[in-house]
Amino acid sequence: MNGRNLKELSAADSLRRLADVPLGRVVFTRHALPAVRPVNHVVIDGQIVIRSSAGTILSAEVAAVEAVVAFEADELDVEERLGWSVVVTGFAELVQDPGEAARLRSMIKPWVTGQLDQVIRIRPQIITGYELVPG
Repeated sequence: MNGRNLKELSAADSLRRLADVPLGRVVFTRHALPAVRPVNHVVIDGQIVIRSSAGTILSAEVAAVEAVVAFEADELDVEERLGWSVVVTGFAELVQDPGEAARLRSMIKPWVTGQLDQVIRIRPQIITGYELVPG
């Protein structure tokens, strides 16, 4: 198998790739240590949107304090050693406007059961994407 090159993706291409996959990971700080949670998401107007429930770790540690978070998603073929990975760093916030929250909530179909009535939006500040391509 030939080597692979690492190609940098533009911010726009990175967000398009995030929009094409249903699952990503939110990385945040909990008790001064890194924590990671897998979540399903959508990308709307250049922002990553997820749902949560009041009282959950995401609600308490991320949305309630407008935390700095990272969001990562990828699509990798381990057999061919091809694929891509995107990391977004930004601020998470709870969507407060009831109308906007309802609109966004309708766009995200949760994978888990429960109310999941809160909507959390991640506003990207830094977008980094890379693709493994044939060498």
